[in-house]
Amino acid sequence: MTTCFYCFGRVECHIGKKVPIMHENDISQILNTWPYEQGKLNARLIEAPDGRQLIQIRIELGVIQMEMAGRPDGVLQDGYSTLLALFEDRGAWGGIDPEMCRRLREEGVQRSHRSAALFALGKWGAVIQDCDQNLELFNLCRDNAQEEIDREALEQFRASVIAMRARAGAEWAVEEGEPSKGVEAVNRGLNELKETLGEGWESSNEVQLLLGMKEALVPQLPPSERADLKERLLAAISAENYELAAILRDE
Repeated sequence: MTTCFYCFGRVECHIGKKVPIMHENDISQILNTWPYEQGKLNARLIEAPDGRQLIQIRIELGVIQMEMAGRPDGVLQDGYSTLLALFEDRGAWGGIDPEMCRRLREEGVQRSHRSAALFALGKWGAVIQDCDQNLELFNLCRDNAQEEIDREALEQFRASVIAMRARAGAEWAVEEGEPSKGVEAVNRGLNELKETLGEGWESSNEVQLLLGMKEALVPQLPPSERADLKERLLAAISAENYELAAILRDE
């Protein structure tokens, strides 16, 4: 019997059935009209036959397609749109076993890929929603996993998700013509990173990224807001409130 490679082509596969050639499944036209670009996240939105939006990412060897809502792979989890939604409804009584923690991590990875694509597409609200849900998933595993290794596994990614959410909030505010709200979004992210990372937090890549973004945003503030900050800074120094002065100086 001729064996197949993942049952492609008109060959007799391992279950002994003929597999017909399906020309409509050939994605060569998509790949040829949408070339892969090295060093860039190549993402786009398309419309499915039923009208719903889908995200596509062009990778070197093909195309990844994700749903805009629910799990990126679109697979229901015991009737729920996501595992996170399942636990939100049923709770985590008795803790979460290692196998379920592994499945939750896989869902988190899917969502992180989608949020990166949404960021490249400028879908700021959807980015923030995905980041919020991943942080909820991190908390779920941290607080309820039965094994210590599962409680700690996702913590290494928390800072990057916080930073992405802050960046998306700042970009959204700038797009809406409100740079002061953009600075507020960055400041909230910095405060969360300080709490998350603890001592030495200033040296992290995520913090440096947000500080650079903040530095670019401050000159866009209206003159009145900048003047108000300077006035408050001088008042804090005069009152010898150096902690407040340091905060205002950073602003």
